[in-house]
Amino acid sequence: MKEITPQEVERLLDEEKPVKVLDVREVEEVKAGKIANALHIPLPLLEFRMHELDKSTEYIVVCRSGGRSSMATRLLEKHGYNVTNMNGGMMEWKGSTV
Repeated sequence: MKEITPQEVERLLDEEKPVKVLDVREVEEVKAGKIANALHIPLPLLEFRMHELDKSTEYIVVCRSGGRSSMATRLLEKHGYNVTNMNGGMMEWKGSTV
């Protein structure tokens, strides 16, 4: 499983790289703030909504601490998606949120 630090993600976003963030936290968690332009699909719904993702796009998967995003990353990898897990999750995120 590929992994990336929150600092690396923030740098990619600051450099305006074409980064797609997939947030797999619950609705209530996202209400407290999420990375700008992140696509939100809660982990329990991911298996049923993964068809909404583009297999040719690279996604960085985010949750609160990194556990659920790890599970989501493994699930999506198994189905042929190009995904990277953000270590430490939003607990380690120092960048801006919306």
